[in-house]
Amino acid sequence: MKQKPQLSFWQIWNMCFGFIGIQFGFALQNANVSRIFQTLGAEIDDIPILWIAAPLTGLIVQPIVGYFSDKTWNSFGRRRPFFFAGAILTTLALFVMPNSPTLWIAAGALWILDASINITMEPFRAFVGDNLPHEQRTSGFAMQSFFIGIGAIVASAMPYMLANWFGISNVAPAGEIADSVKYSFYFGGVVLFASVMWTVYRSKEYSPEQLAEFEAAEELHSQGEAQAVTRTKINFKIKAISYLTLGVFTTVAIHQLALDKQLYILSLGAIAFAVIQFAADYMQAANKTSNGFYEVIDDLYHMPETMRKLAITQFFSWFGLFAMWIYTTSAVTSYHFGSTDTSSAAYNAGADWVGVLFAAYNGFAALAAFLIPVLASRYSRQIAHFICLSCGAAGLISMVFIENPDFLLFSMVGVGIAWASILSVPYSLLSSSLPAKKMGVYMGIFNFFIVIPQLLAASALGLLVRELFAGQSLYALVLGGVLMFIAGLTVLRVKD
Repeated sequence: MKQKPQLSFWQIWNMCFGFIGIQFGFALQNANVSRIFQTLGAEIDDIPILWIAAPLTGLIVQPIVGYFSDKTWNSFGRRRPFFFAGAILTTLALFVMPNSPTLWIAAGALWILDASINITMEPFRAFVGDNLPHEQRTSGFAMQSFFIGIGAIVASAMPYMLANWFGISNVAPAGEIADSVKYSFYFGGVVLFASVMWTVYRSKEYSPEQLAEFEAAEELHSQGEAQAVTRTKINFKIKAISYLTLGVFTTVAIHQLALDKQLYILSLGAIAFAVIQFAADYMQAANKTSNGFYEVIDDLYHMPETMRKLAITQFFSWFGLFAMWIYTTSAVTSYHFGSTDTSSAAYNAGADWVGVLFAAYNGFAALAAFLIPVLASRYSRQIAHFICLSCGAAGLISMVFIENPDFLLFSMVGVGIAWASILSVPYSLLSSSLPAKKMGVYMGIFNFFIVIPQLLAASALGLLVRELFAGQSLYALVLGGVLMFIAGLTVLRVKD
C-alpha cells in the first residue's frame, strides 16, 4: 500500500487559489451587509435577526453538500463540480445583493448569497484533506488562510478605494445604496468566478479508490493494523422528546414573559431539531437508513473525540467573530465617528473606515498564515491556536479604550492573527481524525459549531446590546473578545 504523496508548493497554491474569490465575496458580505440593512431602514437591534439568513443557510447547506460531494465522482472530479456550480450562483448573487430595493429583499438576497458561497466553500475544506498527507495539512489550511487574507484585503477596502481613489460616489439619497458599494459587489463577482475556475482547471483529485488505499496505508503506518469503526444504536426518540419539551417550554416562556422576539430563533430551533430526531427514529425503526438524511444525523452522534472537543472551541470563537461582524460598523460609526445618520457624510466615512479595518485584519491574517505552521511545529497546534486566539481577544477588547479611529488598526493586528488561526488550525486538527470517505460530510457537520453560536448571537446580541449595554454596540465587541479568550483555553484540552 502506498501512502499519499506530498504535493509541491505550487500544487498546494493552485488547489487553494480559489479561496481568494470565495473570501472576496464573503468579505464584501461581512463588511457591507449591515451597512446595506441600515441604509434600507433597519434599526440597530434588528440587524442581528436580519443576519440570521447567513448562519441558518450554512447549517442546512454545508452537510448536504458535504454528503453529496463524498458520493460524487465523475470526469470532472469529486469536489470540483461543486466549486463550479457554487461559483456561478455566488457571482449572480453578488450582482443582485446591492440592488435590493427594500430591506426584506436584501435579507432574502443575503440568504441566496450565503447559500451559494457555502456550496463552494465546504468542499474546499474537504479538498485539502483529500489531497494532502497529514504532515502537510497545517500548511495547506494555512495557505487557504493566506489567500483568504489577500482576497479580503481588497474586498473589504473596495468601497473606500472606489470613493477615495477613483471618485465614485460614496453617498446616495436616503434608502439607496451608494455606487461605491454596488461596483464593489460587481467587481467581487468577477474575481470570485475567475479564481475558483483557476482551481477547477489547475488542480487534480484522487479517485475514491485511491483515497481508500491511502487511508488504509496511513492506518497501518500509525496503528499497525486498520481499526474497524463500531457504532452504538442511538435512541433518537428520547432525544427528540427532550428537545421538544425544551423548545415548547421555552417558546411559551418567551411569549408569556413578553421577551425579545428574536429569542424564538432558539426555541423554535430546538423544536425543529426534535422533529428531525423523530424522523431519524422512524427511519431507524423501519430500517430505512441508507439515505443522506439519516447518515448525516447518525454521523452527528458519532463524531470523533477530537471533533467533539474542537466543537466547543469553535462555539466560543465564532460567537466572538459574529459579534464583530454584526456590530463593528455601528460601533465605529457611532463611537469613533459620532454619527448614526446613515445618510450623513460622517456615518459613511466611518462605514468606509470599517472596510479598511476589515481589510487590515485580513492583511495581517495573510501574514500570520506563514507564522502559524512555525508555531505549530515548535510547540503544538493547540498551543499555537491558544496564542493566536488570545491575540484576537486582546484586539477586540482594546477597541473600547481607543478613541482615535486611526489607532484601531493596532486592534486589527490581534484580530487578524486570530482569524488566520481560526481558518486553519481547527481544520488541520480535525482532518487528521476523520475517515477519508466521510471527509466532506464531517466537514459539513463541523460547520454546525460555527452556525449554532451565530444563531445564538443573532437571537441574543440585540437584546444584550439594548438591555445590558444600554444600546452601546461597542461593548458587543468586548464580549466577543472575552469569548475568544475562553475559546483559546478550551483548545488546550484537544488531543492531537
